[in-house]
Amino acid sequence: MLINIISYQPEFAPSFYDLNIEWLKTFFYVEPYDEEVLSNPQKYILDKGGHIFFAKLDNQIIGTVALMPTKVNSVVELTKMAVSPSYRGLNIGQQLMQYCINYSKENGINSIILYSSRKLENAIYIYRKFGFIEIPVEKNCPYKRCNIKMQLALNKS
Repeated sequence: MLINIISYQPEFAPSFYDLNIEWLKTFFYVEPYDEEVLSNPQKYILDKGGHIFFAKLDNQIIGTVALMPTKVNSVVELTKMAVSPSYRGLNIGQQLMQYCINYSKENGINSIILYSSRKLENAIYIYRKFGFIEIPVEKNCPYKRCNIKMQLALNKS
């Protein structure tokens, strides 16, 4: 299945919100921090130097992912990845992941981190497949559902 991966446009904000809310409600629940970020991606992601990408099939947005800068220079957080329920299991998430890795390498990012939950066994398997390794979760982790943190080192010299 050939999808196009495109950058954020303001008209895609509802898709970013809806895809992520659906995913959170399916697997967890929506935390106040999620609601805040998803309701205002311009403020919380884009204005801070982050990026949001969308998987588009024909004229339909079927997936999304964001790269958010962290407090550590040249380290981004892969976050807010969601795929429409009718397109899950078709490697859309893996295509978005590969796009983010390529984008990060091309833009001099040294490392990608992500926060997840061990409950998401398939996701953890895919992260490992892409080379992410487990690192300690800090005490002030922004997500209550988080019980695993992973990192992918890039641009090794």
